[in-house]
Amino acid sequence: QVQLEESGGGLVQPGDSLSLSCAFSGGAFNDYSMGWFRQAPGKARQFVAYINTAGTVTDYLRYPDIIRGRFTISRDNYKNTLYLGANSLKPEDTAVYYCAARTPPNGDWSDPNSYSYWGRGTQVTVSS
Repeated sequence: QVQLEESGGGLVQPGDSLSLSCAFSGGAFNDYSMGWFRQAPGKARQFVAYINTAGTVTDYLRYPDIIRGRFTISRDNYKNTLYLGANSLKPEDTAVYYCAARTPPNGDWSDPNSYSYWGRGTQVTVSS
């Protein structure tokens, strides 16, 4: 069974950076496209970033929040690990960050319902 486990979250100040990781196990990692989502208290789960199986296609949230330029999604298929680099963090980035996996093609990659497996999440708090 596929399992995902996020790590790397924590408390940082505005303007700081974090690197999140997602360890994949229980399947063939390179058969799955991957996504990062986040969820703040009282809000719906929000798409952050997507990467295809080979790591050659990426996409980021454009509206209402502009992620491109501050967040970078990547993967290492030899280490079965997904990454999210987060730079110039803002208080509004505070959320639980989740990684997710799906077998492509499977529709809109920004739709959380298109993903079959989810990690438990890691808390990112941006505060002075």
